[in-house]
Amino acid sequence: MDYTNMSKQKNQGVVIKMKVIVVKNASELGKQAFDLLAKAVDEGAKTLGLATGSSPVELYQEMVASQLDFSQMTSVNLDEYVGLSPENPQSYHYFMNQHLFQYKPFKRSYLPDGQAKDIQAECGRYNQILADNPVDLQVLGIGQNGHIAFNEPGTPFDSVTHEVALTESTIKANARFFDSIDEVPKSAICMGIANIMAAKEIILLAKGESKAKAIKAMVEGPVTTDVPASVLQKHPNVTVIADQAAASLLK
Repeated sequence: MDYTNMSKQKNQGVVIKMKVIVVKNASELGKQAFDLLAKAVDEGAKTLGLATGSSPVELYQEMVASQLDFSQMTSVNLDEYVGLSPENPQSYHYFMNQHLFQYKPFKRSYLPDGQAKDIQAECGRYNQILADNPVDLQVLGIGQNGHIAFNEPGTPFDSVTHEVALTESTIKANARFFDSIDEVPKSAICMGIANIMAAKEIILLAKGESKAKAIKAMVEGPVTTDVPASVLQKHPNVTVIADQAAASLLK
């Protein structure tokens, strides 16, 4: 049976609350996440922050199957590989179109331009997009090392959109999507942690035993740049939805 647990801990004298929902499987995870997203839309959300990778797939399936209309809404994505064209099957432009946008178009959908000639200028452009389109609900996954988006351990909490050199562990984790590890891009344009924390509401999704240590560190550990996702303890409205395997180490 699904259940909700409120995890509380003292961090620098402040009691932190993080809502954790543990579900049986990926299908239930998608349904729970969709219920929260639909509620936000019903309450007037205008901009959704979207993620890629395996974590949000079931949520996007629920969105596609729903009667919700996103045609007057805006979406902003967390990141994009540097060097990949939108037509590349491994680009996040392509992923979003395949899983969501071709079925449920938005009025405007923004992703970083991984082919920009001036990457720093593109980061500045994307920061302005985020300033002009405040995120009402941000969807996140989490990496095995606790990264959110491509914000790896050590990323400052006040970071904004930047180019990230991907770590060896992240490159290896993403190699399954490419014909060989040599094809995996070595960097990405990514929203910073401050951009993510600016969202009014955040949903973080986690599936599988490989995410269990990261979930435990994020929910029950100290707030530290060694675990970028731990900063979410400081956000006023975060819901973590994890399957039983991903939540298996939580107290």
